[in-house]
Order: sequence, then C-alpha cells, then structure tokens
Amino acid sequence: MKFLDQVKIFVKAGDGGSGSPSFRREKFIEFGGPDGGDGGKGGSVILKSERNLNTLIDYRYQQHFKAKRGEDGKGKNQTGKGGKDLFLSVPIGTQVFEEDNKTLIFDFKKEKDEFTVAIGGKGGFGNTKFKSSTNRAPRKFTKGTKGEEFWIWLQLKTIADIGIIGLPNAGKSSLLGSMTSANPKIANYKFTTINPNLGVAIYDDKEITLADIPGLIEGAHTGVGLGIKFLKHVERCKTLLHLIDISDDDLIKSYKQIRRELGEYSKELLRKKEIIVLNKIDLLSKEDLKIKKKKFEEKLRKKIIELSTLDKKLINKLKIRLLKNVPWKL
Repeated sequence: MKFLDQVKIFVKAGDGGSGSPSFRREKFIEFGGPDGGDGGKGGSVILKSERNLNTLIDYRYQQHFKAKRGEDGKGKNQTGKGGKDLFLSVPIGTQVFEEDNKTLIFDFKKEKDEFTVAIGGKGGFGNTKFKSSTNRAPRKFTKGTKGEEFWIWLQLKTIADIGIIGLPNAGKSSLLGSMTSANPKIANYKFTTINPNLGVAIYDDKEITLADIPGLIEGAHTGVGLGIKFLKHVERCKTLLHLIDISDDDLIKSYKQIRRELGEYSKELLRKKEIIVLNKIDLLSKEDLKIKKKKFEEKLRKKIIELSTLDKKLINKLKIRLLKNVPWKL
C-alpha cells in the first residue's frame, strides 16, 4: 500500500433546504391557509478514525468533498428531508489543522473518534411559521442557511507502542517482519523503507503495535535524506527500540548519531524510554560478539540486548521484554 502522511482537502457541508410558500388547496375551500413546511437540514461532513487505515493515500486524487443539501419544504406542512451526512475515514493518529497548517483543531488518538469538521446549514421556515392573527395568508418563507465550508490539512503521525529506529540498513524492516505479520520491503541497501510500516506482535495473547521508522542519517532533523518527514512519526511512539547493526565499525558513533538527530528535532524524544538492541549477531563469532558487546555496554553504561532476526528464541525473548515496557498492555 502506498503511503501519504499529509494532504490538503476541501470540505463543504450541505446547505439547508428552503421553506415552502404553499397554501392549502382543497375542494370547497376557496381560500385555504398557509401549509408550507420547513426545509430540511443540510448534511454535515464528519471525520471518523479507523484502525485498519495507516495512510491518507485515498485523499491524493480526490480533494473536494461535499455533503448532501437538505430538501425543500413541501405543502401540507411537510418538512423537507435532511441531507445525508458525509463520513470521511482517517487513520488513528491523524491531526486536523486549519488552512494555515499550523492551528490544530482535532487530534484522532483512538478508534471510532468522530469530529464534525463542517456543520450543515439549517432548513428555512415555511410560510406556516409566519401565520399570525393579523396575517392569515403570509407569503413569506425563508431559504436555508449555507453549510460550512473549509480548506483543512490532514497530517498523520503514526501511533505505536514501540517505534523501531536506527540507521539505514540496520535491519528494522527484517525485525518488524519477523515479529509481526507485516510484510515490509526488505533489501540490502539504504532507504529500502521510505514509509513507516506498522505491525502487531502477539505473544501469550498480548499485543504490541510496532512501527518501523525509515532510516535516519546525519542531518535528518534539517530534512536531509528522508528527514523531518519521518521524525514526526517517532513523536507518537511510546517506547523507542534503537536497533544497531553489530557489524558497524564504531557502535558508539552509530548510536550517538541517531540520538543527536532525535535531540535536534525535539528534546522530548530523548526522554522516551529506550531499548537498545544489537542486531545481526549471527555475523560474528561468539568470542567477537562477547568482546564487542562488553566494550559497547561499558562505554554506554546501559544494558544491551542481543538479536538475530533468524533466531526465533531471541525474537520471542525480545517480545517478552517489549511487553514489560508497555505495562498498559498487560
């Protein structure tokens, strides 16, 4: 599925129907009184969050959305039928901004959230409403009011329990694929992943949502590489899994490079809980692995997890560790 995380759309609620200027026309009644019904309410445009969506791609080729107009009132005091509301589905994590793309007006944080972004117009009054003791045959009626219309921006920020971060080619997509049913593109070159991928890992009937964030490089916070476009997705992840290729020449440099980019983008990202994982341990001998890991832990003064995405036991062990770091899932 193609990915799109920002789009500008136009929404127009339906106008209200006009009231009716009708008069009774019955046999043997030459001068019937007013019987014009009111106009129906215009349909509103409503955004609704859906769990099975993870992109805004549906809005790439259609940017204009209009709800139905209310029907006009009719004789015999019949109120016009209200216009049908228009529901637009968005992924969880979508934020709605005004046309300036800066003023936040709604944030979809959970499934089935609804937000009325444009309210339908009110129906007009039929002439029955204007009958009085001094005016028995009013011809006056009112038109319905206009429905609201706006240009708005939709921005998607991935929401996941665990965000998998690291340099390009660290094995993030392979990890996501081995832990979940997700099927990300995997190859041995930089920027294989150009969009965030989501997957759900299940262990002992418990679930964790993971996001594979495209590889970050030096200068990402200024837009270099895939840059800022994807750093924003890290903001919504509750815990960060920092994946490092153990075959890198300088593990500390690789680690600090990612941390620096996170900090330059937002200091808040550095305060998130972090799990550090050395990946591709199958490429080293047991002795070389032991030496390299020990040096890394001593310099970093943090506990490190060993991993090979080819080893199911290590994958399950990591799942258990991740579950412990998302206690709201237990």
